Amino acid sequence: MNKIDRLLAIVLELQSREVVRGEDLADLFETSVRTIYRDIQALSEAGVPIIGAPGTGYSLMKGYFLPPISFTIEEAVTLLIGTDFIEQRFDDEYCIRAQAARRKIEAILSESVRNETSRVRKALRLLTPGKRVALSKEREYFEKIRRAILDERKIRFHYSKGIADSKGNHHSDRTVAPYGLVLVEGSWMLVARCDLRQDIRHFRLSRMTELIELEERFELPAHFNLREYTPPDDRHLRVRLRFNHDIADRVKESKYHYMEDMEEHQDGLHVVLRVRQLDELLQWVLGWGAGVIVLEPESFRNCIREEAQRMLKRY
Repeated sequence: MNKIDRLLAIVLELQSREVVRGEDLADLFETSVRTIYRDIQALSEAGVPIIGAPGTGYSLMKGYFLPPISFTIEEAVTLLIGTDFIEQRFDDEYCIRAQAARRKIEAILSESVRNETSRVRKALRLLTPGKRVALSKEREYFEKIRRAILDERKIRFHYSKGIADSKGNHHSDRTVAPYGLVLVEGSWMLVARCDLRQDIRHFRLSRMTELIELEERFELPAHFNLREYTPPDDRHLRVRLRFNHDIADRVKESKYHYMEDMEEHQDGLHVVLRVRQLDELLQWVLGWGAGVIVLEPESFRNCIREEAQRMLKRY
C-alpha cells in the first residue's frame, strides 16, 4: 500500500472507531509505529482534525467526516448487502476486498446513518444455496477462470453433461477460450468458445473437474460484449403439465427455469415449459410423483409411463 492510500485508509479507520492506538494502526497496515506517527503528522498538517498523541491513541474531532461522500440509509444498506453477496459467491480474493470495502463504507457514514443501517441489515439475511463442499469447489474454479479471463489464457477441464450427446456420452474433455462468468439462478456459468464445437458454449462450474489454465493465449473478439450477449434460444419442444392444487404453491415457488407460462384452472395448475430435449424434464417431473400429469406431447406421456413401469419393477 502506497502512502496516499494509507493516509486515506487511516482517516477511514479513525472515522469508524472512537480511539485508535498507533500500534494498532501499524499492525493493520503492516508498517512501523514510527511511520504511523509520521502519517498522523502529515494528516494534521493537511487539515484533518486529529486529536491525541503517541502512547494514548488517536481520534477525529467530533463531527468531522471525509467529504464529499455521503449515503442515505437505503444506499448504504444496498452497498453493504452487495459486499455480503460478494463474500458468499465470489472467490477468496474478492471476499477480502469486499470486507475491506465494507469497512470503508461503514467508516464514512455518520453515526446516525450507521446505526440505522445496522438496524436495517439485522432484519435482512442472505442464505447461500447449495452444499458447502460444492460451493467451495465452485469458488475455487471461479478464481481460476476469472484469472484466465483477465490473462486471456485458455483453460481445459473435464465436463459432465446432464444430457448425453448423440453417442450416448455424458462426459467429455474441453479446451475453451473463457469469455465471461454469469450467475444463473444461484449457479456460476462459464460463457466460452469451445475448441471442440468451434462455437460459443455454456458450462456450469459445478459440473467441471480437473480444471487447469493453459499457456495458450486467445483474443476476445472485438464484437463480443458479455453484457449484451444473448444466447440463441433453441428450446423448440413445448410441454404442458397439470399439477394438483395441493402442490401448486410449491410448483410456483420452484421457479423452474424452463417454465414459460402457468395458469390456474378448476382441475389444477396448468404449466407450459419449453425445452431442447424431453430428457431435460424427466427427473423434475418424476420428482412431483402422482401430483402431476403430462398433458402433451404424447411422446413425453409415454416416456413418463415407461419410466414409472421400470421403477415399479424395482419394488
